[in-house]
Amino acid sequence: MRIFAQPQRLMILSCLLRGERNVGEIAEATGIGQPALSQQLGELRRAELVETRKEAKQVWYRLANESVALCVRNIEAMFAGVGMVEIPALTPPVGPATVGIDQPP
Repeated sequence: MRIFAQPQRLMILSCLLRGERNVGEIAEATGIGQPALSQQLGELRRAELVETRKEAKQVWYRLANESVALCVRNIEAMFAGVGMVEIPALTPPVGPATVGIDQPP
């Protein structure tokens, strides 16, 4: 559970809860600089919380499964309004990934 204790990792997971993103989109949404973002994404990959796919020169990140999405949602709910940074929604992702995407009814 220590993987969830780092605020930057939670911001990244929260961003990915809204859909698959590339590194540039994650950096823009979270405000995390490139070196720190790469380090945190590596930790999340090693913990098997995120998955990647390559498309041309870009690497796309998504939550590994619905269990991870549920855990992130629960953490967000527990700390709602307590120093959490709201991650703005980006344009809908293009591609096959659907884990964690909040879609309107």
